[in-house]
Amino acid sequence: MKIQADKIIAVRTSKTVYRDGDTVIKVFDENYSKADVLNEALNQARIEETGLNIPKILEVSKMNGKWALTSEYIPGVTLQQLMDKYPEKKNEYLEQFVDIQMQVHSKTCPLLTKLKDKMNRKINETDLDATTRYELHTRLEGMPKHKKVCHGDFNPSNIIIRDDGTPYIIDWSHATQGNASADVARTYLLFWLSGDISGAEAYLDLFCKKSDTAKQYIQKWLPIVAASQSVKGRPEEREFLLNWVNVVDYE
Repeated sequence: MKIQADKIIAVRTSKTVYRDGDTVIKVFDENYSKADVLNEALNQARIEETGLNIPKILEVSKMNGKWALTSEYIPGVTLQQLMDKYPEKKNEYLEQFVDIQMQVHSKTCPLLTKLKDKMNRKINETDLDATTRYELHTRLEGMPKHKKVCHGDFNPSNIIIRDDGTPYIIDWSHATQGNASADVARTYLLFWLSGDISGAEAYLDLFCKKSDTAKQYIQKWLPIVAASQSVKGRPEEREFLLNWVNVVDYE
């Protein structure tokens, strides 16, 4: 099957997303790990079983020698697009954003990869010195062990709002089960990475208020999450994330 260039709806690192009628096809680069493709498909299929609003996965295939995932197309606009178009409504959209994330965290999915296992592995893959890695591993092991669904890349661009107002959550490639506060720390860092510092602070304040979570508890996760996320990504993102690793005290 040959996909026309005018059907491209998103271009990401190592993948291109196309629309084909009522389906979306995510085509990965030739050198993309087959295991990672199949794991993403499996994550999505398992999250479907939780009852959350997500696009159903329809097919795993190969196109011109490249792995591809076909899912339902969800018509609508992303929450990020709405925030950009109607900045005066940003607080309202942030409220909705936090409510959706809390709904995700209310679910369990026992067969997902454990967040702590993934983070320990990622910390080992960094080029941080042994003393820092030991400190991060120790902090991680000391954190409470939970089994909540964590999206792993929860940001407004991954929320599609249908015309009838129903939100759908996309991109489950990083999904794990574990402590929801680690997922919140990741989202907070994503706001920072996008340059929206005020949005990051407003988001964190709102999440803590709605979930009755101490801000200091989420902040304890920041160095751990930053280190584990620094393994992949652009050099400037890596530098930014590593700056958080040695941050111990927060206001």
